Amino acid sequence: MIKQAIIPLAGLGTRLLPLTSVFAKELLPINGKPGIEYILDECIDAGIKEIIFIISKKKEIVKKYFYNDKFYKKIIKNKKDSRILKEYKKILKYRKKIKFVYQNSPKGTGDAVLKTQNYIKDNFFLMLLPDDLIMKINCSKAMIKVHNKYKSSVMASMVVNKKTVNRWGIYSSKKKLDKNNFLISDVVEKPDVNKSPSNNAVIGRYILSKEIFKVLKNQKKGKGGEIHITDSIKKMILNGSKYVGHKFSGKYLDCGSMNGYINSSLEISKI
Repeated sequence: MIKQAIIPLAGLGTRLLPLTSVFAKELLPINGKPGIEYILDECIDAGIKEIIFIISKKKEIVKKYFYNDKFYKKIIKNKKDSRILKEYKKILKYRKKIKFVYQNSPKGTGDAVLKTQNYIKDNFFLMLLPDDLIMKINCSKAMIKVHNKYKSSVMASMVVNKKTVNRWGIYSSKKKLDKNNFLISDVVEKPDVNKSPSNNAVIGRYILSKEIFKVLKNQKKGKGGEIHITDSIKKMILNGSKYVGHKFSGKYLDCGSMNGYINSSLEISKI
């Protein structure tokens, strides 16, 4: 069973400047609700019992959001507002499931994952990237079902425009397993448009084996001077590890850019 999830939150969110010059991008409201709460709700609905946030000292505001008890208790005492009490109780519910790990140097997603090694108890765990919202259908829950069926690592997949493949990790597929799932034979981080093996892109949902920590320890820096989780996954696949690509059915929203952030609020308001 998948009972733990990790969420890398240490990034500075430069694509959302100037908003992120004073505020964590994950706390920015999307249709009136902080973006991170959509991710938390997805995890809880999928049966996750413990969620590990990877933050940096520069992102302490994320931790404060869940530990601002003095502020809430004073407001609740003075205002007697049932809505505020409800929001505080919701935050307390989230807090029971959250642990914090620090990544103070921005060395990439692979390095962020490695910071959680001592906290992962079971053989497999879930990872969600907060810039990627998937609405309507719970992608994490669907992927856990795929994992249980094929006893393997699983990564979310979406067909993207061929002109944009250099923004994504891109899969090569070995064979189709069923309507929405396929065996992955290779994955390439941000390939050149004219050299991309396909236009099946990695989207920010992963079920990973604990074995990946052994690979990440020796992983060299890749594109942009960062340690990419994709590069370690590639090594594992080439060494015989089984990875399944899952074509999810929910509505994908990219919240990591200004246009995407604005569009996400508009789209969620229609749901």
